[in-house]
Amino acid sequence: MSLDTLADEITKQARAEAEAIIHNAKAEAKRIEDEAKSEADLTSLNASSRAEKESQQISVEVVASARQANQKRALIARREELEATWHTAKEEVGSSNMEGRKKILDSLVKEASGMKKDMIMRPVKIDRGTLSKSEFKLGEDIGGLGGFVLESKDGSTMLDYRFDLMLEQAWKRSLGDINRILFNE
Repeated sequence: MSLDTLADEITKQARAEAEAIIHNAKAEAKRIEDEAKSEADLTSLNASSRAEKESQQISVEVVASARQANQKRALIARREELEATWHTAKEEVGSSNMEGRKKILDSLVKEASGMKKDMIMRPVKIDRGTLSKSEFKLGEDIGGLGGFVLESKDGSTMLDYRFDLMLEQAWKRSLGDINRILFNE
């Protein structure tokens, strides 16, 4: 074999080997690329699934939070309306123009007249004029929406006939009806 033939044969084998290496490299690159795409698709699918679940959870939480906020606002509005109604009731009962005021006072004095006559009547200032006609000795004015307090001379006993206590008791007894009227319940 001549040197030229030998060189041609080595070149030919080297080319064949290089082409095989290139072919194998391209096949390996294609396999790696396909594997990477498959892994990227799986990662994307998992991330998308996780994001969808989190989105649904956030949606549920936002709706629940909005409901809770609405309930809180409704309760606050109800409380404010009840407080306004209570305030209005107190103003009405504390007014000298309240219808039936004298009749209520006369009834309370009649009820109290069974007590010892040595008790001192301490009227709410607004009712002093009406109560001055009673059999009781009048003492200093007391605070309140109306009515009076009977107090023993030594101050050890006190009976409360003020409108404040009666209004508070009536309010508590009627709170269910008040809610039904105000809030259609």
